This record gives sequence, structure tokens and C-alpha cells, in this order.
Amino acid sequence: MEGMMTAHSRGCAPHPQELQQQGRWANLPPELLLDVIQRVEASEVEWPERRHVLACAAVCRSWRNITKEVVRSPEQCGQITFPFSLKQPGPRDHPIQCFIRRERATSTFCLYLGLTPSLQGQSDKLLLAAHKIRRATSANFVISLNPDDFSRASSTYIGKARQPPHDAAVSSSNRSNRRIHSRQVSPRVPAGNYNIATISYELNILRTRGPRRMRCTMHSIPVSSVREGGSVAAPSSGLDESNAPVRINGEPLILKNKAPRWHEQLQCWCLNFRGRVTVASVKNFQLVAAADPSRHVSPAEQEKVVLQFGKIGKDIFTMDYQYPLSAFQAFAICLTSFDTKPACE
Repeated sequence: MEGMMTAHSRGCAPHPQELQQQGRWANLPPELLLDVIQRVEASEVEWPERRHVLACAAVCRSWRNITKEVVRSPEQCGQITFPFSLKQPGPRDHPIQCFIRRERATSTFCLYLGLTPSLQGQSDKLLLAAHKIRRATSANFVISLNPDDFSRASSTYIGKARQPPHDAAVSSSNRSNRRIHSRQVSPRVPAGNYNIATISYELNILRTRGPRRMRCTMHSIPVSSVREGGSVAAPSSGLDESNAPVRINGEPLILKNKAPRWHEQLQCWCLNFRGRVTVASVKNFQLVAAADPSRHVSPAEQEKVVLQFGKIGKDIFTMDYQYPLSAFQAFAICLTSFDTKPACE
């Protein structure tokens, strides 16, 4: 998952007047430039105002380099700033709250930053978009930075969630699988796709009265990441390049859906979404780490919800994620919940 592609174009040479303009800005004393960018970064903590931080990085090379030093990763500051931030782990102590809007007519799903849709939808910060492609025996989701461009040849293409054909996906164990693939592009490594996760939906013995049983094997996240002092390798802070896929050492992290509890008064299975989910749906879920005692993962870490997804209205769903998942990984996992799984319901 560590490969990240931005929408930045490399093919156009700058105009001579632009070079002259950049030269003037580049001649600012480094101490003054650092102070300016630090002030902008500290003051513009919410979107759309945070776009001014992006503008600083776009001025010229010297501004870009200092902006890279100033802006911290989502894990460190809890903020999503640059496109490569979407493939970096979220914060450890609180989730990043997002919502997904489904457009049934176009089979499009858009991920936005924020608690809920704003009254003026134009101000919502779009993070990622996905398009569902139906086939005779399966369905795939293509994920892009641009909701109007889902071509795999495009610079905005990020990855896909792929379901094997039903005859291959549904086995004797009544489990259907989905694989999440990411694309990495870098001037130093060949472009290509690589598998970052495999998601299994198992037979739901409660049928549609409770959450579907999920099991996510995160091939790019080691189980050691949720131990004390653990970490996740993520894309560096290069603004216009990406890293080669990360090969983890040891066992991959496995996530499972948190088991619901029976509510006697309501006579139904319930999960505590802390007010972020308001409509009952079989799609709603919470994911926690699944680790046996030999992995030395503390009980507190195994209880921590790293991703929760649920319905709040017609075609509107919340998605809250935190370390060790990235926004891209969380979004791809949630997309798989939108596909009907006859083996699960």
C-alpha cells in the first residue's frame, strides 16, 4: 500500500516568467521562510483553509522542501494535508472522522473528511472516490483521487478492491473474499500493483440480524505494529514521488469485527458506535486486532477499535479510522461492505 501516486504532472516545462517568479520567492532567507510556513501550518488546521499549506508547497522547490519538514504525518498531528497522507497511518490516540456518500445512479462512492455532510456540500473536503464495476460473477471497486477519472492509466488512480468470481470466492467454509490492491509509481522503481489486504466475509449465523463476520489480513502491516513501541512503514513525505511496496517482517496484522452484545431491552444485537451511527444496518461494523497470546498484544490494544463504519442516512455512512490503518486502507475495506454477499446473508 505504500506506493502513492499524486495527480502532479511531470511533463510540462515551466514558463520563463514562472521561473523568474519562483526565483524571487526562493531568495527569501531560510529562517524567514521557515517561520512563515510554520505560522501557516499552525493556523490553518481545518479544510478548506488548510489548502493554504498546499499552496506553500507549490510555490517553488525551496518552499516545497521546507513545507515537507514542517508538515507532520497524520499519525503525529491527526491532520490529512497532502495526497500521500492518505496512505499514511492515522493517529494513535483518536480516530480521523470521515463520511462516505453513495451515488446509486453512477455506482460511485466518495470519501470526505468531516463528521457529517455540510449544508453547503461544496465545502466538504473530498479525499478519495471509488467506482463500482459490475461483472457477471463479481464486482470490483476502482479507487481514484478524482471522482471524474477512474482510468487505471490515469495519474489519479490509486488502487482497487477486487472480488474473485463467486464460484471461486464461495468455498465449503461459506466464506467470500476480497483483495485490495494498490498501485505504486516512482521514478526509482517500476510501476505495478501489489496486494495490501485480503478480506474474508464468513457465514453470519444471525443472518441479517447482526454484523457480518469479517476477517482482514493486512499484508502491508505487521502484527508487531500494535505492540508497545511498534510502528508501520509508510510513504515518506515526498510531495511528488512514492516509495516501493513495503515488505513486512513477521506475521501480518489480522483484524476482525468486534462481536455485538445482546441488548435485552431492545431485543437486538448492539455495538457502541458512540453516536456516530444512527441507522441499523447489516453493513455496520467495528474492527479490532485479532491476536493470540503468543503475539504479545495487550488486551487494551485488542479492544481498541481501529475502524468503524456505519449508516447515518440514505446513502450516507460514517467512517472513522486510526492507527495502524491509513485512509486508503480503511476506505477500501468499507467499500467491500457495499457488495452483496450471498454467503454471508
